[in-house]
Amino acid sequence: MENTKIQWTDNTWNPWYGCQKISPGCKFCYMYRDQENYGGNPQKVFRSKTRFKEPMKWKQPRMIFTCSWSDWFIEEADLWRNEAWEIIRKTPHHTYLILTKRPERIKDHLPSYFESLHNVWIGVSVESQQQVSRIAYLNDLSCITFASFEPLIGEIEWDQNMNLLDWCIIGGESGNDTGKHRYRPMELEWMEKLIDASIKNNVKCFVKQLGTYQAKSLSLKDKHGGGIDEWDSHLRIREFPNKRKPFDLFSYSISE
Repeated sequence: MENTKIQWTDNTWNPWYGCQKISPGCKFCYMYRDQENYGGNPQKVFRSKTRFKEPMKWKQPRMIFTCSWSDWFIEEADLWRNEAWEIIRKTPHHTYLILTKRPERIKDHLPSYFESLHNVWIGVSVESQQQVSRIAYLNDLSCITFASFEPLIGEIEWDQNMNLLDWCIIGGESGNDTGKHRYRPMELEWMEKLIDASIKNNVKCFVKQLGTYQAKSLSLKDKHGGGIDEWDSHLRIREFPNKRKPFDLFSYSISE
């Protein structure tokens, strides 16, 4: 998709679609909602026929959330991933944000040239204390690493592995009051605790949204609680890592 409303990225890129739910955070997955609305099967993983090479067409640098409708490291995509890594290698002007719930598969599915890439950030989803162990899989990676505490559905204790992160994203869950795709509460105290810990430990922090529960509780105009101007000042933090790699716009070439 060329356009996205996700506040921390410019574009999304889906070389493949479909996923299986493996974590509590998946319960009300937006991909499942949208695929079902389009008459698709969200559990079927398939390669995109039209968008696989899409970043090659974008000549201006972009922040790209990669596999927003799947998981980069999902097993069913093993046949296609090497080709997708090549697209990343050939487009060094873009920055690719890869977020996974399958961190145990990361290191076995990196290309041989991974350490020479300077345009990849890898992160893990951590929606509650139960998933904090995922962060340890990022410790030895050569790239920028991050955690997405979204949807934040439980209080999380900061630990030493989080100190090694470059960045964290925090957000409450959005959804509907009725039907299959609802939302769960996020208490502001959980968010504030993570913000304070990230600041204390010099981890850049990006508060994405307060979520539907807080939007309703606080009578916010934005139904997802994503309007930063409506928040208390101590929540208005939207930082990016310092390690963003500089590049010369005229020094790269795009090739097949």
